[in-house]
Amino acid sequence: MNLFVTGTDTGCGKTFVTAALLRHLARRGTRALGMKPIASGAERTADGLVNEDVAALVAAANVAAPPAIVNPYLFEPPASPHIAAAASGAVVDLAVIAEAYAACRAAAEVVLVEGVGGWQVPLAEDVDLADLVRALGLPVLLVVGIRLGCINHALLSIAAIAEAGVVCHGWVANVLEPDLYAREAVVETLARRIPAPLLATIENGDTGSLDALAASLADTP
Repeated sequence: MNLFVTGTDTGCGKTFVTAALLRHLARRGTRALGMKPIASGAERTADGLVNEDVAALVAAANVAAPPAIVNPYLFEPPASPHIAAAASGAVVDLAVIAEAYAACRAAAEVVLVEGVGGWQVPLAEDVDLADLVRALGLPVLLVVGIRLGCINHALLSIAAIAEAGVVCHGWVANVLEPDLYAREAVVETLARRIPAPLLATIENGDTGSLDALAASLADTP
């Protein structure tokens, strides 16, 4: 099964979870490829622009693919995609991303597509992240960064995903504040209120709980 990995906000752990899933899939012998259609915030090097999220996905995958299909749009400014694109003189074209995704699917058994920022992010004039997910026809995996304020962020995100007519395959609780007051109660509250299964909980950087999720992706036609 191929998935689109989105999150409650920037820094919630989308790349961390996506890369961990890719490594689990690779250990199972599944040809797995990570794709980040749009990345903003890159360092200019002798080899060109480098984004650490894209580099992490490439390193975690066991399928080699050209940069143009793994990351069709890369912008230097660390800003919302539509702002970064405008500053770079570019316009995000969903058809370009769809073509790159098709090439990724042809190269791998499982493709994990990581979003940018949170769910309600503009990509271009009158084009939002939801439009991209619908164009690719993918179910969503929601990464929730467990920290103060995450209940509001998670419930708003899941409501927006449903409103967009996109299927949420499930969600992952990524504990960012281990000392968060009543942390277990926070996760339990979300589990009761999110109408999709809690597929894994990551604590102290331990990604072992993602193994079962990776297995289910590998075993789904």
